[in-house]
Amino acid sequence: MLIGDIIKIHSNFYYVRSDDIVFECKLREKLKKEKAEVFVGDSVRLTEVNTDSNQAAITEILERKNFIPRPSIANIDQIIVVAALHQPELDFIQLNRYIAQAKLYNIPAVICINKADIENKDHIKQQITSIYEPLEYKIIFTSAKTGMGIEDLKKVLEAKRSVLCGTSGVGKSSLLNKLHPGLSLKTKQVSAKTLRGTHATRHIELLDIPLENHKTAQVADTPGFSYLKFDNVLPAVIDQLFDEIGELSKDCYYSDCLHLTEDGCNILVNINKIALSRYESYKIFVNEALEYKEKLAYSGHKVEERFKTIDTRNKNKVKIVKLNTQAREKSRKTQKQKMNLISILENTYYNSEEDSQEQEN
Repeated sequence: MLIGDIIKIHSNFYYVRSDDIVFECKLREKLKKEKAEVFVGDSVRLTEVNTDSNQAAITEILERKNFIPRPSIANIDQIIVVAALHQPELDFIQLNRYIAQAKLYNIPAVICINKADIENKDHIKQQITSIYEPLEYKIIFTSAKTGMGIEDLKKVLEAKRSVLCGTSGVGKSSLLNKLHPGLSLKTKQVSAKTLRGTHATRHIELLDIPLENHKTAQVADTPGFSYLKFDNVLPAVIDQLFDEIGELSKDCYYSDCLHLTEDGCNILVNINKIALSRYESYKIFVNEALEYKEKLAYSGHKVEERFKTIDTRNKNKVKIVKLNTQAREKSRKTQKQKMNLISILENTYYNSEEDSQEQEN
């Protein structure tokens, strides 16, 4: 059986590259019953391979080293967070969202500031550098229009699988076209009415970017997301997504301090050591996580397992798919009880019929 990587998912088809051949694949029924989650970037095992039509079936999802749910992609080496100096205007809170999301899934992040050829923006460049360089983030200033910083971007991408993340209109597809003009990816202008980007990329796709000296990079072009929320984590997690806050939080008086208004908070005592945009972002993310915590408290959070473990006769444990209620076969005891009940009802009916006939006679 062949092994390959999913480079694109469209409708119910999975496009898998194996030995420079792209196969159009479908999932085997077993994976569908297990409700297996499948991402672009997953390594998979193929069967029923037809090399004439380049079609196959995916029979197994191999273990992944990491993944991010939005954009949904697996087995990546780094996230390139793309923002723009102009059109759309730089939003530090949005920039921090993407950086914090990368931190949440323990994936290295690189900051790419596109449209950096715009004049009279040097003060913003200096602000970006002063905030993120001390936090040891790699920063690249680029321009898809002039080619500024493209060589630096190539060095960062070389021999790695990277994901370009950012809001619509920041120039992700334009950067990829500059890296490899043969891609001819569709691009769109920022809306003059809303001053926001419009979606040029509709789905996630892994692209091979040829570099100098026969080297390559694998980059995922992704749809822009205007708003990511921390509505799936608890508040205590958020401070660990900000290195400067996480370090200072070690000296807070209370171990569950959220660094908002608490007494004995070391963050509030040293607030001048944290960039205002970073702390404002932190507070917004904590409040989103608090809403999630409150939702859990009121609604409960019971998730039915998709598998169950049974003991076999040789005392080995076997993991099998747990069927839903409709698909689960009725037990013999239940069926016997149902038959007995039907028998009792039938006897009652016929006895009542005989009694009524005797009374008439």
